[in-house]
This record gives sequence, C-alpha cells and structure tokens, in this order.
Amino acid sequence: MSITQPHAESIVLHFGSVLRGMSDEDFLKFCRRHPDYRMERTAEGDLIVMPPTGGETGRQNFALTVAFGDWVERDGSGVGFDSSTGFHLPNGADRSPDLAWVRRERWEALAPEQRKSFPPLCPDFVLELRSENDSLDALRAKMLEYIENGTRLGWLIDPQERIIFVYRPGSSVSTLRNPESVAGDPELPGFSLDMRRIWG
Repeated sequence: MSITQPHAESIVLHFGSVLRGMSDEDFLKFCRRHPDYRMERTAEGDLIVMPPTGGETGRQNFALTVAFGDWVERDGSGVGFDSSTGFHLPNGADRSPDLAWVRRERWEALAPEQRKSFPPLCPDFVLELRSENDSLDALRAKMLEYIENGTRLGWLIDPQERIIFVYRPGSSVSTLRNPESVAGDPELPGFSLDMRRIWG
C-alpha cells in the first residue's frame, strides 16, 4: 500500500487488488465505521478519504440541496440523494457525488437490500461542487467516469472561477462562465438552478 495526498482535502490510499477484492458489503461496513469521513473506492482499488468540508463549501452544498430538493419533490419523477450517499458504479468504483438523482423506475427496480447498501447503479444526474482545495483535473476525470458509466447529465461547479462544466454522453463538455442560472432540460425538466444562491 502507498499513500499520496494530491491536495489538502483528500488522501489517496493505493491498496490495489486488496481493496478491489473487498466485497460491497464489507466496504460499506468499513465506511460506516468511519462516519466522519466520506470515502470513495476507485475502479483501480484506491481508497479516497475526504474529510468534512469548510464552512463556505458547506453553505454552498446546503443551498444546492435545498434548491434541488424542492424540484425533486415537485417533479416526482425521480429520487434525490445528498453527498453522504455512495453509488456502486458498473466499473466497480464506489462514488459519492455532492448531489445525485435517479429516475424513479430505476430506483424502484432495486431490491430493498440494494437500496440500503450502496445502490448498484450510476445516477442519471450528478453534481460535483469544487471546494478551494479540490483538484480540478481530478474532478473532471470523475465527471467523465460518471458519463462513461451511464450518467445522462453532469454538472461540475467551480465557485472560485464561477464556471459550470456541463457533461452529457456523446457531446463535448460545455462551459458556462459566470451564469446567473443553469437549466437541467431535458434530463431534469423544468429545473433551473439560480446560481446567485451559490456564488454568494
């Protein structure tokens, strides 16, 4: 095992085949034994440990959750998830987007045991919010991983630069600079995020 720390917030532990061989149930138990940290497992068997966020990132995350949750409740066509939720992707990675949404028919097709664990699917919509110490390259790679595993729409929000990167399968990444809002149509019909709540 080796350790790298690419930026101040996260630590990457390179377990390789050891972590890849851990069952989904055992990995979930491992994460639950360390509730103060968000953990992700990459397809290569690395463990990414992310400590709690700072106040400004927490404020932005809360504003995103409130705005998106309001739409999820009104729309009713899917189920929303916050940053504490892990998803077991088709490539074997376990990822925790800052916000996620799954179409209701996909969620209801899961067995009750699958819903209680890391759901074995890739969300239809994911959002990642860059904190001050996050590596933009690492987040971009993560967004591409989501798209490759079935995400239909992804937003990477960089509050420091006031940029939103919009990801869709089969399309080049769109870049929105200092937008007042961003719309989720057609994947999230009727949802528009007022970015003034995030930029602060």
